[in-house]
Amino acid sequence: MNSRERLIKTMNFQKPDRVPFDMGSTQVTGINEIAYRNLRKAYGLPDHEIVYTDKVQGLASPEDDFIELLGIDVRGLFPLNAHNWNVNVTDDGGKYWNYLDEWGITYRKPKENGLYFSIYQEPLKNEKLTPDSIKNHPWPDFKDPIRIEGLKELADDYHAKGFGVVIKDPFAGVFEMAQRICGMDYLLMLMASEPELAGLLFDKMVELKIDFFSTALPVLGDSVDVVGLMDDYGTQESQLISPRMFRNQIKPRQKQVFDCVKEHAPNAKRFFHSCGNVRPLIPDFLEIGVEILNPIHVKAKGMDPYELKKDFGNQIIFWGGGVDTQGILPMGTPAEVREDVKRNLDALMPDGGYVFNTIHDIQADVPVENIVAMIETLHEYGVY
Repeated sequence: MNSRERLIKTMNFQKPDRVPFDMGSTQVTGINEIAYRNLRKAYGLPDHEIVYTDKVQGLASPEDDFIELLGIDVRGLFPLNAHNWNVNVTDDGGKYWNYLDEWGITYRKPKENGLYFSIYQEPLKNEKLTPDSIKNHPWPDFKDPIRIEGLKELADDYHAKGFGVVIKDPFAGVFEMAQRICGMDYLLMLMASEPELAGLLFDKMVELKIDFFSTALPVLGDSVDVVGLMDDYGTQESQLISPRMFRNQIKPRQKQVFDCVKEHAPNAKRFFHSCGNVRPLIPDFLEIGVEILNPIHVKAKGMDPYELKKDFGNQIIFWGGGVDTQGILPMGTPAEVREDVKRNLDALMPDGGYVFNTIHDIQADVPVENIVAMIETLHEYGVY
């Protein structure tokens, strides 16, 4: 059974030979460049110049030798976007590196021990949002075919080599990207006090996503197995906005995007990423067409993996949640990592419908021996 067959079988809620393994197929299932270098060294692989899937987060694109040695089953396609394209960094003359992206967002990264860029200034943060300011903002062009140049050939090559293939949309979710444009605090107040105005900003995000998918998927739809979308609604305890507010203001708009993906890539599974406690929203996700949920934030309230599998295990594919990346992976012992991986496999892998990945990206400070313990435990216990 090759990797693609393994992935498709588990996505059809059947048991493959082992649990499929993803590391690096998206910008939410990746590995920091420092951790990646350390892991290559631990496995005796030669050092390589880093190819970035995401320069803002410092995520490395795994090389073929790494993929083969670790038994990774899924390869990613990365459309050109603000995190991997024209990332022109400037010196602020002080303590930071600055980056102004195609959305007009300013990021900065500390020169000393900086690991990634953080948002410093949102482009519409300091002005009162109006219909005209939304309309007249210089939005990126997601119909530009340069964003997917070469990806069809790359996808077909991955398939020929037996890998499953994922393409993720080129920017953050409808809710999250709107926050990056005008600021989280301002957006949340708008949603409560002027929902029609907030809706105009959300509608623009939907328009841009549909621009991309209606351009990319007629070319790539038959060459990908999974289409990834994302947003973030959960916190460690509950949700960033109420389920009622999500259902009124976000859900109908997300459905437009999922319907577009379904239209242009009917055979690909629709993957959706949201961190935190999204337990109350899972029925809504199913209604709009989510087929894969990531990352299964098992340490968040309401996200117990056994309960999730019991309640939704025959309706939605779980992707991630293999190990706690907040506590155990960076700060535990290898023995604790092994126990956590075994527990999560025991909860999520029965009867298929599970792809192993961490809870979001592996960060720079994770001890290499803990990552090795995670991988070895997956290969030992993730067998059907």
